[in-house]
Amino acid sequence: MRYFQYKTLNELEAESAQLGCGHVSFVQDRARIQQALGRPVAVGNRTVGNSMCIHPMEGCDGDLAGTPGELTWRRYVRFAEGGAKLVWFEATAVREDGRANARQLWLHRANVGEYARLLAEIRLRHKAKHGTADDLLVPVQLTHSGRYSVPRKTIAYHNPLIDQKSNTPADYPLITDDELEQLEDDYVATAGLAREAGFDSLDLKVTHGYLLSELMGAKLREGRYGGPIENRTRFAVNVLGKIRAKFGNAFVLTMRLGCFDSVPYVKDAARDNIGVPLPYELPYPHGFGVSAEDPLREDLNDVKAAIAIYQQAGIELLNVSLGCPYYNPHVGRPFEKPDEGNYEMPEHPLNGVDRHFRIAGELQRSFPGLPMVGTGYSWLQIYAPHAAAANVEAGRIRFFGYGRGALAYPHFAQDILEKGELDAKQVCRTVTFCTWLMRQKHNELGQFPSGCPPYDKETYGPIIKQARELLRIQNAK
Repeated sequence: MRYFQYKTLNELEAESAQLGCGHVSFVQDRARIQQALGRPVAVGNRTVGNSMCIHPMEGCDGDLAGTPGELTWRRYVRFAEGGAKLVWFEATAVREDGRANARQLWLHRANVGEYARLLAEIRLRHKAKHGTADDLLVPVQLTHSGRYSVPRKTIAYHNPLIDQKSNTPADYPLITDDELEQLEDDYVATAGLAREAGFDSLDLKVTHGYLLSELMGAKLREGRYGGPIENRTRFAVNVLGKIRAKFGNAFVLTMRLGCFDSVPYVKDAARDNIGVPLPYELPYPHGFGVSAEDPLREDLNDVKAAIAIYQQAGIELLNVSLGCPYYNPHVGRPFEKPDEGNYEMPEHPLNGVDRHFRIAGELQRSFPGLPMVGTGYSWLQIYAPHAAAANVEAGRIRFFGYGRGALAYPHFAQDILEKGELDAKQVCRTVTFCTWLMRQKHNELGQFPSGCPPYDKETYGPIIKQARELLRIQNAK
């Protein structure tokens, strides 16, 4: 179904009001947009030069050893020149067995020099284009992919619905407390390599259903890392404490936190493949940020308790994320068209945008001294900066975060700063080709690189054509 048919911002505003999306508002004046999104933001002892962020978007384009490849370099050069002053470096595994695909980045002793060269190039290109890189922040996101690791998954607890969606046997063994404690040291060791490479900001990835995110919902797990919120935050708190003890204030510590898990969705063939939640029990005993009485709605009490704990542990910047792309992609990324084979939107995308803004706004107001990055803007297309400016002006968020949109339009920030608006011919249409490419594994490297075929045709047009042809051959066998 086509949702985005608005010819003017007034039409979009009217639809938003009709749907009851009271947390979605817009600034129409271009000068106000430039002022709001151009304002600098204090993050710890640093000043980030404007209020725009490129989210950590994985390109699945490293080599098999986890080293940045040619397309990785190309992507970050484009981001560096694009004008955003917060460029969040994508999920980088702390161990080989913590990678979500064969070409996910993995920082280790043998390739630290390549990361150093790439980071230096990012700063060099940004300075050449924008005058200085002193106000550019590039956090590197450290991750372990947990149950989505390949070839062997690592899980923190059993949620029957997630187990069903991820084809995880009910008797699959859990990672032990001792193994988790050992993994903490792997994070710290990788932090040391990141420092050698020149990174001065670190992110712990606690979202999208990966290991640290799964721990946040492990209410029924026994032992040191499950049950009460103090235990479910223990892993990240321990890592943060060990990093501070070993490296002092060498890093600005950040976190991308999944603040609403919801439940897994599947296609309903009888209803035109619309997404429907798997049947769940009440009260719902799992998950993070979910209401036990209605897990399709958020309950932020646990989330606020966790953020307070993480802030006390040293977090200076929080990136607010929702949902899991593996089992409810519409929650995290309201879309116009699903990736091929996935379910259709179970709600109007504006309701998903409203959920993002509602949750992020409540959290930013609850922690005014902790700058936060908002998500959920891409579906708004050319009107994304209008909504972002409204949120920044009202204090509902400190940074406008752009994800899929940055793959299609890496210099969006420069256009906003210079013109106060985006070019309609370059904005992401949320038709999800990037996600489809990310899901394709059927080549000699075990993974196709991900990018934007519609708006980066010269590079990714041939790649998606090859992926489709190989898939056709595979399916014909």
